[in-house]
Amino acid sequence: MKQNEALDIVKQQLTEHRYQHTIGVMNTAVHLAGKYKCDEKKAELAAIFHDYAKFRPKDEMKQIIIEQKMSEELLIFNSELWHAPVGAYLVETEVGIKDVEILDAIRYHTSGRVNMNKLERIIYLADYIEPGRHFPGVDEVRELANHDLNGALIQSIRNTMMFLLKKNQPIFPQTFFTYNSLVSETKEEFSE
Repeated sequence: MKQNEALDIVKQQLTEHRYQHTIGVMNTAVHLAGKYKCDEKKAELAAIFHDYAKFRPKDEMKQIIIEQKMSEELLIFNSELWHAPVGAYLVETEVGIKDVEILDAIRYHTSGRVNMNKLERIIYLADYIEPGRHFPGVDEVRELANHDLNGALIQSIRNTMMFLLKKNQPIFPQTFFTYNSLVSETKEEFSE
């Protein structure tokens, strides 16, 4: 699918603000894919469609989670998490993208998962650091992303968890598992 075609499809699903965010994620993801030797076309498509379901009604997303037998744990936590797995499902069924790597990058862009592949890491990080994002700690993660993909990813997850802890918000268990997996992986790299 060509970039313009994909952007036209996504634009119909998003607000103008979210569409501009998507452009930022796309450009950041393609840049990171080039830097870290990942498939740039897959990074572009995953980034374009990562928020495809962001503005679907909560009732619709809840119904899809139940009907498609996605983790019901999602329903216990913040509904902001729902658009990622539901988005992967809708991108496959409505848009027709069948590439598992692209769908998984969309599916895990909010929570991460244990043993994320490179494309998943890039989409997660691009969503966090795209130029339209302005919050404490984002510049540090942007700087890390220039030379240390895993370090930037770990810092972004740490920042997210600290933000939630300060607000007395629950943290989705998969986010903890992702963080632990990445930290363990990094320690193994340094101990070899």
